[in-house]
Amino acid sequence: MFSKVALLISMFLNTLTPKFYVALTGTSSLISGLILIFEWWYFRKYGTSFIEQVSVSHLRPLLGGVDSSSPSNSNTSNGEADSNRQSVSECKVWRNPLNLFRGAVEEQTVYIPGKRGGLNLSDDVRRCWCLIAFLSLLSSRSCATAYILLAEEEATTIMEAERLFKQALKAGEGCYRRSQQLQHHGTQYEAQHRRDTNVLVYIKRRLAMCSRKLGRTREAVKMMRDLMKEFPLLSMFNIHENLLESLLELQNYADVQAVLAKYDDISLPKSATICYTAALLKARAVSDKFSPEAASRRGLSTAEMNAVEAIHRAVEFNPHVPKYLLEMKSLILPPEHILKRGDSEAIAYAFFHLQHWKRVEGALNLLHCTWEGTFRMIPYPLEKGHLFYPYPICTETADRELLPTVFHEVSVYPKKELPFFILFTAGLCSFTAMLALLTHQFPELMGVFAKAFLSTLFAPLNFIMEKVESILPSSLWHQLTRM
Repeated sequence: MFSKVALLISMFLNTLTPKFYVALTGTSSLISGLILIFEWWYFRKYGTSFIEQVSVSHLRPLLGGVDSSSPSNSNTSNGEADSNRQSVSECKVWRNPLNLFRGAVEEQTVYIPGKRGGLNLSDDVRRCWCLIAFLSLLSSRSCATAYILLAEEEATTIMEAERLFKQALKAGEGCYRRSQQLQHHGTQYEAQHRRDTNVLVYIKRRLAMCSRKLGRTREAVKMMRDLMKEFPLLSMFNIHENLLESLLELQNYADVQAVLAKYDDISLPKSATICYTAALLKARAVSDKFSPEAASRRGLSTAEMNAVEAIHRAVEFNPHVPKYLLEMKSLILPPEHILKRGDSEAIAYAFFHLQHWKRVEGALNLLHCTWEGTFRMIPYPLEKGHLFYPYPICTETADRELLPTVFHEVSVYPKKELPFFILFTAGLCSFTAMLALLTHQFPELMGVFAKAFLSTLFAPLNFIMEKVESILPSSLWHQLTRM
């Protein structure tokens, strides 16, 4: 019985021509090449392997695996729950404290159609907003938010934006005083007062930024300090980041250090501005005399060690910033909203602070020599951080929504390795293409190799079949084959 099967297989192999092997290997190479192209495109667009995603999402539940997206069981530890809550909070999108004045910036910038930097609001939406603002002012001249919309969207110069913000300030202060008197009359009045407070703070901060952009930096610093004293609890606006940038422009490093002493606290949320400004101040003390060759011979001094540790701390918080500061990656216009520790925050920080790093002699050189050493200190894989919480895994997805991925390659950390299926299909495609070429060039020789390979492949099976046939009685084997 088994000998007949082996004979049939041998006869089939002998009838195959070299053209069959060329067609077989060529078709295999073509199919694996198409799979490779699709896998590579899917990985570049979505950051994961399509085959792997389908396997995890659809095949694992069918095979009895546990879905990673299912709710955790009751045995989940408190530490894991805390880590999840931290991840959610770190993936919160924040308004960029230094966001540009859209109308004034777009008036001075030439755009490629369809490529609008970080200010990618459609013209239809802008026209709709401005129309709403004009209609609101027709019905009430005390509508502060209407003036804000016109200052942000319609003003083509900073001076015009400042004029509109001053009108908004006059209207906003009136609304604030009225709601302040009524805030204790009920929850609705209290909510109205909170809204008017937020609007007033926003107007005053944007007026200070107008002064900063018009060169009146000392006036801007005074306005920011007064605003922080008047509303000390509204830290959500991150006015101290605007103050730090203005003080760095004045090169008033003592006041910068005083602001950092107040806001670079373990109990307060961090930002790239706080961490990298602290690193800049410590680098400033040693960067002008720093030499990597001399440091390697004599070792780092205490001040140099402090500066390097501050740089490592900043890089761990946001590892995307150094490439922009060192101009290893091109900058684009910063987005209006940022994700802390993400590429969007790195762009926003470097766009406004690169000039301050260049002004400090040797600071960029020290950063260039030391920033990559951070990654030797961080555990990998990133189950835990060194000085901060583990780097959140949601930053890439959020940054792709905040940044114009059409012409800006989003920085990803940690750098993703190529999925197994892309490497596998690449190897399969290359191997089958090589076989197709060799079979086409040397048909007779490759035919002999193919037959020898298949014979060797089937040899263990033939051996087992012969042993089984010799052990089992022929009558029993005949009955089994008939079942």
